[in-house]
Amino acid sequence: MNSLLEIINFNWQQTGSFLLQTLIYIIEVLFVARVSYMLVVYFLRGVLLKRERKVLFDQRKANTLFPLLRSIAFYVITFTVIVHILQKVFPSFDTGTLLASAGVLGVALGFGSQSLVKDIIGGFFILFEDQFSVGDFIKVGLFSGTVEEIGLRATRLRDSGGELHIIPNGGITAVTNYNRGKMRALVDIQVPYAEDLDRAMEVMHKVCKEVQTEYGEKIIEPPEVQGVIEFGELNVVLRVIAYTVADEQWGLERELRRRIHKAFLAEGIRIPQSNLVITKKNSDVS
Repeated sequence: MNSLLEIINFNWQQTGSFLLQTLIYIIEVLFVARVSYMLVVYFLRGVLLKRERKVLFDQRKANTLFPLLRSIAFYVITFTVIVHILQKVFPSFDTGTLLASAGVLGVALGFGSQSLVKDIIGGFFILFEDQFSVGDFIKVGLFSGTVEEIGLRATRLRDSGGELHIIPNGGITAVTNYNRGKMRALVDIQVPYAEDLDRAMEVMHKVCKEVQTEYGEKIIEPPEVQGVIEFGELNVVLRVIAYTVADEQWGLERELRRRIHKAFLAEGIRIPQSNLVITKKNSDVS
């Protein structure tokens, strides 16, 4: 009977008004948070990615910082929204208690998730030391590819086959970066022993001159025929070396091979061939 009286005497109008106000407040907070996040992303994109005016960072560094700062902004805004909603729903809620609890929880997670902490620290060092940037072609352990994203926890590489490799930052102990400084293009050409090596090198030298003119600013040091570097079992190995800007060494190597092969055919210089001799042993049948 008492329970029924309590239900009847309960101030449903006040409760409904509070719930409605709380709902409207939550919608307003979410709307403001969404707009704030979009404005932050728009500002970051304008500062880091748009190239119409003078920018603070080069393209690779900007592509590296943009997703990282965007993620940090998302988590900060999300945490702020949660705090404001809790303060609205629970008026006596103490923000300091939440921050203290978050600190204690963070310490506990730190002891229980040392690998995660190691990954985050590794991510900070990668960014601080500028070991590589988005768009760089790197090799990490058994994996190589183009850096698509550098996060605080992991780095994502896309290899030439299209596979995406996600590597924890804490596990990156050694990195080979193919996009820093001048890159070497190395081409080894095999020539049969019976051919005139001086004539072959003269043809290769002409090809190097042609390629140098067409590649222009992509070449830092022009292709140079170094001469004989090895005597193989069936052929002599001649080497060409050049230095290019980042990402152009492989294209230059392919072009040199194609043109040298074409020039050799035009000049009547034979292309190396492997002579495979198959012998058949007859067995006596008794």
